[in-house]
Amino acid sequence: MSLTRLEKITLGISGLTAVGIGGFIMVAPHAFYASYGITLGNDASLLSELRAPAAGLVTLGVLMIAGIWRTAMAQLAVASALIVFLAFPAGRLIGLAVDGMPSGGIIGALVLEITIAILCIIVFRRRFLRATPGLTDVPALS
Repeated sequence: MSLTRLEKITLGISGLTAVGIGGFIMVAPHAFYASYGITLGNDASLLSELRAPAAGLVTLGVLMIAGIWRTAMAQLAVASALIVFLAFPAGRLIGLAVDGMPSGGIIGALVLEITIAILCIIVFRRRFLRATPGLTDVPALS
């Protein structure tokens, strides 16, 4: 699967964002969350619970970036970008509905994530349309 220039740029933006955020959380969770007005204590369990998904975010970001140069990884890179940048805003919107209005920093993150999600949907939409007919080729379970 070869990527267009716009698809590569989109993967680059998505991947660098994911690696940057995930890496910052892994290395300096106190500073990262302080930027959102959240004060973390020194509870090792809490910090572990924050660093673990951050490592996953870094890994998915690396996959997005790798897909720019490795054609064999392009489909995985696109899927990674869509998973991250559709799931994060979905989770935040659920939180907004259930928990109420978060800090301005969290709303800023939501806007960034929605912007990248929209970019991914627009840029990769032709791949969705091309892939959809193949879904009907899956044999039914008996």
